[in-house]
Amino acid sequence: MLTPASIIPQFRTAISMPSIRDVAAFAGVSIKTVSRVVNNAPNVSRDLRDRVAAAIKALDYRPNQAARRLAGGRSFLIAFLYNNPAPGYGGGIQAGAANRCRELGYHLVVEPISLSGEERFEVLDRLVAALRPDGVFLTPPLSDDVQILRRLSELNLPCARIAGSVMSPSFNIPTPERSAGRMVADHLIGLGHRRIGVICPPVSHRAAQRRVDGFRDGLTAARIAMDEQMFVEGAFDFASGISGGEALLGLPHPPTAIFATNDDMALGVLTLAHRRGLRLPDDLSVVGFDDTPGSLTTWPPLTTVRQPLDAMGRAVVDALVEGLADAPSFRFELVKRDSSGPAPGR
Repeated sequence: MLTPASIIPQFRTAISMPSIRDVAAFAGVSIKTVSRVVNNAPNVSRDLRDRVAAAIKALDYRPNQAARRLAGGRSFLIAFLYNNPAPGYGGGIQAGAANRCRELGYHLVVEPISLSGEERFEVLDRLVAALRPDGVFLTPPLSDDVQILRRLSELNLPCARIAGSVMSPSFNIPTPERSAGRMVADHLIGLGHRRIGVICPPVSHRAAQRRVDGFRDGLTAARIAMDEQMFVEGAFDFASGISGGEALLGLPHPPTAIFATNDDMALGVLTLAHRRGLRLPDDLSVVGFDDTPGSLTTWPPLTTVRQPLDAMGRAVVDALVEGLADAPSFRFELVKRDSSGPAPGR
């Protein structure tokens, strides 16, 4: 009697690429059942799904995407639209989304979109006309771009957002930006710092602005007077970390600690500090945000806030493909490393 394990070599030697018929025969089900499982159709029992999934794995079956599109009227493409100068943040989201798409039998299309000008709508229209993705997801600052959200609605494209704050019918996954900003304030205040500079996000990044709100909450709770000179605007890139650090360290009474609201700017502050011969964290403490790869490879390693970027990317794909009813919640974590320490003289 032939067992499934002994049948596999027969399928693989008889054909160079398994077909849906081979999967059906291997699983002992109809071709229609395999198609329903592959296309995530409802009303298929768990037993049948498991049998078909086992056959697909055993035969290393790759569904014909063109046939799937014709059969189901779907493209099996998810589009990620972004405009964020911090590559670590976008890369983390993209990796999680791409891996989840692969698991679900989808492909991820990545498209940069400018923050202004009519050409951004032309890019979006061409994307839809050429590929007609089954859904689109956005990250800050596009998550709050009212015009882009309106155009997606006009195109009747399902949309999911990460960290959106403006009202929109699209699915939104909130993030605890404000509480994370408060965590940073509490950490530095607990180390004895009272003069703390903040390199703020660009104005267009409404979600990240809540990090600053949370930091201000911490100052208020500790009854530390708010000095607006200690808040400078950055551009979420390395260069603005250097320029923001220069502005703060050039004050008559410079800060003993700097909170840069993303890692790229924090790495700029660290570079400036080294150029000036400052000892970290003895002379200056620095904290970033995002826990991107660079935060661990710099010297000293950067204290930062870890966002579960991979999980966020996976969740936003699930929102589009699986039709989540409720948004998942995520926890941000303060990762304490060697770039932050007690205030000088403490």
